[in-house]
Amino acid sequence: MNRRTNRRTDAIRELFLKEAVALNDRVLELDRLLTHLVRPDWVRMIGQELADRFRDDAPTKVLTAESAGIAPAFAAAEELGVPLLFARRRQTLLTGEDVWHERVPSFTKGVVTDLLVPRNLLSADDRVLIVDDTIAHGDTALGLVRIVENAGARLVGFAVVVEKCFQEGARRLKDRGVRVESLVRVRSLENGLELESEGE
Repeated sequence: MNRRTNRRTDAIRELFLKEAVALNDRVLELDRLLTHLVRPDWVRMIGQELADRFRDDAPTKVLTAESAGIAPAFAAAEELGVPLLFARRRQTLLTGEDVWHERVPSFTKGVVTDLLVPRNLLSADDRVLIVDDTIAHGDTALGLVRIVENAGARLVGFAVVVEKCFQEGARRLKDRGVRVESLVRVRSLENGLELESEGE
Protein backbone atom coordinates (compact mmCIF):
# COMPACT_ATOMS: atom_id res chain seq x y z
CA MET A 1 0.00 0.00 0.00
CA ASN A 2 1.56 3.32 -1.00
CA ARG A 3 1.60 6.52 1.08
CA ARG A 4 -1.26 8.14 -0.85
CA THR A 5 -3.45 5.05 -0.33
CA ASN A 6 -2.58 5.03 3.40
CA ARG A 7 -3.61 8.68 3.77
CA ARG A 8 -6.78 8.08 1.81
CA THR A 9 -7.83 4.96 3.77
CA ASP A 10 -7.02 6.75 7.03
CA ALA A 11 -9.28 9.65 6.00
CA ILE A 12 -12.07 7.25 4.98
CA ARG A 13 -11.87 5.45 8.33
CA GLU A 14 -11.65 8.70 10.30
CA LEU A 15 -14.88 10.13 8.85
CA PHE A 16 -16.58 6.75 9.25
CA LEU A 17 -15.72 6.68 12.96
CA LYS A 18 -16.98 10.24 13.36
CA GLU A 19 -20.33 9.84 11.53
CA ALA A 20 -21.40 6.16 11.65
CA VAL A 21 -23.69 5.12 14.51
CA ALA A 22 -24.05 1.68 16.10
CA LEU A 23 -27.81 1.43 16.75
CA ASN A 24 -27.38 -1.89 18.53
CA ASP A 25 -25.00 -4.88 18.42
CA ARG A 26 -26.05 -5.79 14.84
CA VAL A 27 -27.30 -2.62 13.11
CA LEU A 28 -25.09 0.17 11.79
CA GLU A 29 -26.53 3.51 10.65
CA LEU A 30 -24.76 5.35 7.82
CA ASP A 31 -27.35 8.14 7.41
CA ARG A 32 -24.71 10.91 7.56
CA LEU A 33 -22.41 9.19 5.06
CA LEU A 34 -24.27 7.19 2.38
CA THR A 35 -27.90 6.27 3.04
CA HIS A 36 -29.50 9.73 3.34
CA LEU A 37 -26.81 12.40 3.37
CA VAL A 38 -24.07 11.65 0.86
CA ARG A 39 -20.65 13.22 1.49
CA PRO A 40 -19.19 13.83 -2.00
CA ASP A 41 -15.64 14.36 -0.70
CA TRP A 42 -15.75 11.06 1.20
CA VAL A 43 -17.42 9.17 -1.66
CA ARG A 44 -14.82 10.52 -4.12
CA MET A 45 -12.02 9.11 -1.92
CA ILE A 46 -13.86 5.80 -1.77
CA GLY A 47 -14.14 5.71 -5.56
CA GLN A 48 -10.44 6.44 -5.96
CA GLU A 49 -9.43 3.76 -3.48
CA LEU A 50 -11.71 1.06 -4.90
CA ALA A 51 -10.63 1.89 -8.45
CA ASP A 52 -6.96 1.66 -7.48
CA ARG A 53 -7.50 -1.77 -5.96
CA PHE A 54 -9.15 -3.16 -9.11
CA ARG A 55 -7.66 -1.09 -11.94
CA ASP A 56 -5.30 -3.86 -13.06
CA ASP A 57 -8.28 -6.23 -13.43
CA ALA A 58 -9.64 -3.97 -16.20
CA PRO A 59 -13.35 -4.05 -15.34
CA THR A 60 -15.67 -2.98 -18.16
CA LYS A 61 -18.66 -2.34 -15.88
CA VAL A 62 -19.37 -1.61 -12.24
CA LEU A 63 -22.52 -3.29 -10.88
CA THR A 64 -24.44 -2.45 -7.71
CA ALA A 65 -27.94 -2.67 -6.24
CA GLU A 66 -30.12 0.35 -5.64
CA SER A 67 -29.99 2.48 -3.65
CA ALA A 68 -27.25 3.05 -1.05
CA GLY A 69 -24.64 1.32 -3.22
CA ILE A 70 -25.10 3.76 -6.09
CA ALA A 71 -22.96 6.60 -4.72
CA PRO A 72 -19.77 4.57 -4.06
CA ALA A 73 -20.32 2.51 -7.22
CA PHE A 74 -20.69 5.66 -9.32
CA ALA A 75 -17.49 7.11 -7.84
CA ALA A 76 -15.56 3.90 -8.60
CA ALA A 77 -17.00 3.68 -12.13
CA GLU A 78 -16.11 7.30 -12.85
CA GLU A 79 -12.57 6.78 -11.60
CA LEU A 80 -12.22 3.62 -13.74
CA GLY A 81 -13.82 5.30 -16.78
CA VAL A 82 -16.46 2.57 -17.19
CA PRO A 83 -20.29 2.52 -17.05
CA LEU A 84 -22.22 1.96 -13.84
CA LEU A 85 -25.04 -0.58 -13.99
CA PHE A 86 -27.42 -0.96 -11.07
CA ALA A 87 -29.95 -3.64 -10.30
CA ARG A 88 -33.43 -2.36 -9.56
CA ARG A 89 -35.15 -3.74 -6.48
CA ARG A 90 -38.63 -3.76 -7.99
CA GLN A 91 -40.40 -4.04 -11.30
CA THR A 92 -41.44 -0.74 -12.90
CA LEU A 93 -43.67 0.08 -15.86
CA LEU A 94 -40.52 0.32 -17.96
CA THR A 95 -39.01 -2.99 -16.84
CA GLY A 96 -39.30 -5.51 -19.64
CA GLU A 97 -39.50 -9.27 -19.32
CA ASP A 98 -35.98 -9.86 -20.62
CA VAL A 99 -34.08 -9.38 -17.35
CA TRP A 100 -31.61 -11.21 -15.15
CA HIS A 101 -33.65 -11.73 -11.98
CA GLU A 102 -32.75 -12.85 -8.47
CA ARG A 103 -34.82 -12.77 -5.27
CA VAL A 104 -32.85 -12.07 -2.12
CA PRO A 105 -33.60 -11.41 1.55
CA SER A 106 -32.57 -7.93 2.71
CA PHE A 107 -31.09 -7.72 6.22
CA THR A 108 -31.58 -3.94 6.31
CA LYS A 109 -35.14 -3.91 4.99
CA GLY A 110 -36.27 -7.13 6.66
CA VAL A 111 -38.04 -8.36 3.50
CA VAL A 112 -37.31 -10.38 0.37
CA THR A 113 -36.55 -8.11 -2.59
CA ASP A 114 -35.91 -8.49 -6.30
CA LEU A 115 -32.71 -7.72 -8.16
CA LEU A 116 -33.45 -6.94 -11.82
CA VAL A 117 -30.89 -6.19 -14.55
CA PRO A 118 -31.87 -5.91 -18.23
CA ARG A 119 -30.16 -8.69 -20.17
CA ASN A 120 -29.09 -6.36 -22.96
CA LEU A 121 -26.96 -4.33 -20.51
CA LEU A 122 -24.80 -7.21 -19.25
CA SER A 123 -23.12 -9.73 -21.52
CA ALA A 124 -20.47 -12.44 -21.63
CA ASP A 125 -18.01 -9.81 -22.93
CA ASP A 126 -18.13 -7.89 -19.65
CA ARG A 127 -15.64 -7.93 -16.80
CA VAL A 128 -17.67 -6.86 -13.77
CA LEU A 129 -16.69 -5.23 -10.50
CA ILE A 130 -19.50 -5.34 -7.93
CA VAL A 131 -19.53 -2.40 -5.50
CA ASP A 132 -21.79 -1.95 -2.48
CA ASP A 133 -22.03 0.24 0.59
CA THR A 134 -22.18 -2.50 3.25
CA ILE A 135 -21.98 -6.26 3.51
CA ALA A 136 -23.61 -8.07 6.43
CA HIS A 137 -25.11 -11.47 5.59
CA GLY A 138 -24.18 -11.18 1.91
CA ASP A 139 -27.51 -12.06 0.33
CA THR A 140 -27.62 -9.02 -1.99
CA ALA A 141 -23.96 -9.52 -2.93
CA LEU A 142 -24.55 -13.19 -3.73
CA GLY A 143 -27.62 -12.27 -5.79
CA LEU A 144 -25.49 -9.88 -7.84
CA VAL A 145 -22.79 -12.54 -8.22
CA ARG A 146 -25.40 -14.98 -9.59
CA ILE A 147 -26.61 -12.34 -12.07
CA VAL A 148 -23.05 -11.88 -13.35
CA GLU A 149 -22.57 -15.65 -13.60
CA ASN A 150 -25.91 -16.17 -15.36
CA ALA A 151 -24.98 -13.49 -17.90
CA GLY A 152 -21.75 -15.38 -18.61
CA ALA A 153 -19.72 -12.29 -17.66
CA ARG A 154 -16.47 -12.45 -15.71
CA LEU A 155 -16.55 -11.26 -12.10
CA VAL A 156 -13.32 -9.47 -11.19
CA GLY A 157 -14.28 -8.93 -7.56
CA PHE A 158 -16.50 -7.42 -4.91
CA ALA A 159 -15.62 -4.06 -3.36
CA VAL A 160 -17.44 -2.72 -0.32
CA VAL A 161 -17.18 0.37 1.81
CA VAL A 162 -18.12 -1.29 5.12
CA GLU A 163 -17.74 -4.97 5.98
CA LYS A 164 -19.41 -6.21 9.16
CA CYS A 165 -16.82 -8.89 10.00
CA PHE A 166 -18.98 -10.43 12.74
CA GLN A 167 -21.54 -11.45 10.11
CA GLU A 168 -20.87 -14.02 7.40
CA GLY A 169 -21.37 -12.08 4.15
CA ALA A 170 -17.75 -11.54 3.09
CA ARG A 171 -16.82 -15.10 4.08
CA ARG A 172 -19.67 -16.48 1.94
CA LEU A 173 -18.27 -14.62 -1.07
CA LYS A 174 -14.69 -15.70 -0.38
CA ASP A 175 -15.87 -19.31 -0.05
CA ARG A 176 -17.11 -18.99 -3.65
CA GLY A 177 -13.69 -17.79 -4.76
CA VAL A 178 -14.68 -14.11 -5.03
CA ARG A 179 -12.00 -11.53 -4.28
CA VAL A 180 -13.36 -9.16 -1.59
CA GLU A 181 -11.89 -5.73 -0.85
CA SER A 182 -13.29 -3.81 2.14
CA LEU A 183 -12.33 -0.24 3.07
CA VAL A 184 -13.69 -0.27 6.63
CA ARG A 185 -13.90 -3.57 8.51
CA VAL A 186 -16.12 -3.49 11.60
CA ARG A 187 -15.12 -6.13 14.15
CA SER A 188 -17.98 -5.51 16.58
CA LEU A 189 -20.86 -3.18 17.46
CA GLU A 190 -21.37 -4.54 20.97
CA ASN A 191 -19.62 -1.63 22.72
CA GLY A 192 -19.89 0.99 20.01
CA LEU A 193 -17.84 0.90 16.82
CA GLU A 194 -14.84 -1.39 16.99
CA LEU A 195 -12.81 -1.63 13.78
CA GLU A 196 -10.32 -4.21 12.58
CA SER A 197 -6.85 -2.71 12.27
CA GLU A 198 -5.35 -2.28 8.78
CA GLY A 199 -4.04 -5.57 7.38
CA GLU A 200 -5.94 -7.66 9.93
